[in-house]
Parts: sequence; C-alpha cells; structure tokens
Amino acid sequence: MADLCSFRWILAVLLVSLTLLGSLLVQWPSLLNTFQRPTTPTQSSIPVNVTTTTVLVWYWAFGFKENIRGNVCKDRFGIPNCILSDDRSLFSQADFIIFHNRELINGQQRLPFHLPRPHKQRWVWFSMESPANNGNLRPFAGQFNYTMSYRRDADFFTPYGWLAPHSVGPGMSVEDFIPKDKSHLACWIVSNYAAHHRRTRVYNRLKQVIQVEVYGGAVNRRLDSEHLLPTVSHCYFYLAFENSEFQDYITEKLWKNALEGGAVPVVLGPSRRNYEAMIPKDSFIHVDDFSSVEELGQFLKQVAEDRERYASYFKWKLNYTVAHTSNWLVEPQCRICTTLTTLQKPKVYTDLQSWEWK
Repeated sequence: MADLCSFRWILAVLLVSLTLLGSLLVQWPSLLNTFQRPTTPTQSSIPVNVTTTTVLVWYWAFGFKENIRGNVCKDRFGIPNCILSDDRSLFSQADFIIFHNRELINGQQRLPFHLPRPHKQRWVWFSMESPANNGNLRPFAGQFNYTMSYRRDADFFTPYGWLAPHSVGPGMSVEDFIPKDKSHLACWIVSNYAAHHRRTRVYNRLKQVIQVEVYGGAVNRRLDSEHLLPTVSHCYFYLAFENSEFQDYITEKLWKNALEGGAVPVVLGPSRRNYEAMIPKDSFIHVDDFSSVEELGQFLKQVAEDRERYASYFKWKLNYTVAHTSNWLVEPQCRICTTLTTLQKPKVYTDLQSWEWK
C-alpha cells in the first residue's frame, strides 16, 4: 500500500510539473519582450552560383537610369556570376526580367509580348508602392513568376529599412543616443497632403492639442537631404504617418526620418502587430493605441516631460542600428542571384491583384 501511495504522489508531482512547463512554453515569447527581426537581403551569406545568371532591367523605375557598366553585382555587392543589364538585346538570354509596375499601369511601357519568351525565363513584378497606388493588376494575371516588394511574403523581399545587429562601445548608455537640444514636441514632413487621407484627419485634430512643426512640399517648407535629419533631431516625436495603411507598408518615414533622425516615431499605418514584426514593441508609439487623438496628444506631452520614460524608447540603439538598401534600383536586382535556391519553381501569379490586396 505504501508503494502504491508513493507512486501516486510521484505521478501527481510529475503531472503538475508538466502543466507548469507547458504554460511557460506558451508564455515564453511574451516573456522575452523581443521582436522577431525579419530576414533581410543582406543578412544571409552569399551563395556561389555555379552558372552565370542574367538579370535584365526592362526599363528604369520613374526614369531614374542607373550606370551599371561592368560587373556591377560583383564590384558593388560581392555577388559573383550575376550579370545585371538594361540592354534589351539580351532578352533571349535573360534568366530574369524585371518590370516596374508604375510604368506598366500608366501606359508608358508594355510587356514584350511581341518577342518569343524563352521557356525558362522568369518575369518579376516590381513595386515599392502600396496597393492603393498600384492600379489595376488584373490584366497581368498569369504573366509574372515572381514579385519584388516591401512585402515580407514577396519572393524578393525589398524592405525600406531594417534593424541590423550593432555593438556599442563599452560604458555607453541610452542617453548617449538621444540627440540634445530638443526644441519641438513633434514634427512632420509631408509632401502628399490630401484631405481624404486618415493621416491628415489625425494631424488636424492632433495640432489642436500639441504644437506640430510641419515641413515639406505640402506647406512650401522643404528640407533638403543635408538638413532633414538635423531638423528631426530637434523634435521629441516624429509623425511617421503613411499615406495608406496596408500590410508591411512601412516606409522611410519610420526608418530614416524617425529612427535615424533621433525622434521617437508616432506611427500610423498597418497594425501594431505588423510594426512589432519589424522593430521592438517599446521603440514606437502607435496612433491606434489610444481611444482618441486628444488622448494621444496628452500622452506625448507626458512622455516628453519624463526623461527616463522618454529615454526608454531608445533602448533598441544599444543592440541595433538602422540599415537600408544602398540603391533600391540596383542592389535588390543583383540579390536575385543569391536567392535562386530558395525560389519556388515553377511558379506563376494567376491572380496578382488578389495577392497584392490580401
């Protein structure tokens, strides 16, 4: 009888332990209080291609023609056996052809249906704009094999920015990364000012609660590249408001203007969860965290007056730095050659419109 009681006691302890362990495993991600940094184009080691891959840019986005003479992929980015060209006479030899969406939807360019397309040639649809600005993609059904976009689920992920691991010097603290001489509570740089944008409505209400310094073409107060970041550094908060709200559409407004500029970003765009997939959850303030714009304004004033609380939004700088694609017209195109082994083959987007809007 004693042995049976002992066995029952041991079994009970074991069951309780397993229950506690299961609960801990469920809660573990939240306990870590970290974000899962998405894989970026420059984080993986560059595989050596056995054969040469030819990537053809059919036309340059927005007319920004780049000088890509010589072995640009190897010379600039260390990617071997990768030829990047804009010479259309190479059509029949090209493994990949990149088409920028804007010129297709406005009729400036057309897909080369008049040329016999090689069986193994892959066409890439390229856009860094949100679905609201990409037009009707239904005519392109069944034409493209791959996508190149800021979307994390694109075949060729091309983010506007990302956080790269970074080690700081010994003895440095968060305070060392906060620009001094903060003179404005909030600032906003805007060129596309439209009444129907949600960001415009939020700004119009927010400026009734706090002072917002506004710059950009919309108010005829432009900032050149030399003065942009120094100007933002004088602001406690930067309104990183996107012109449209779609999955993963997080642009330079966050990466360059706010995070690099040394201001805490107040974001309006996709969901908080979407932002947290890209940056730590305690590094930004989301408009949707508040029941009203007035509540948001009062919160910003409180944080600015609390030095310790304000500094907490810069903790990420102890472990990361902001990184960008060096040239979005050239580098992502070259990096196609580094991802060949991970591409799904064969693949065709039979409904590009649905993928874009999902």
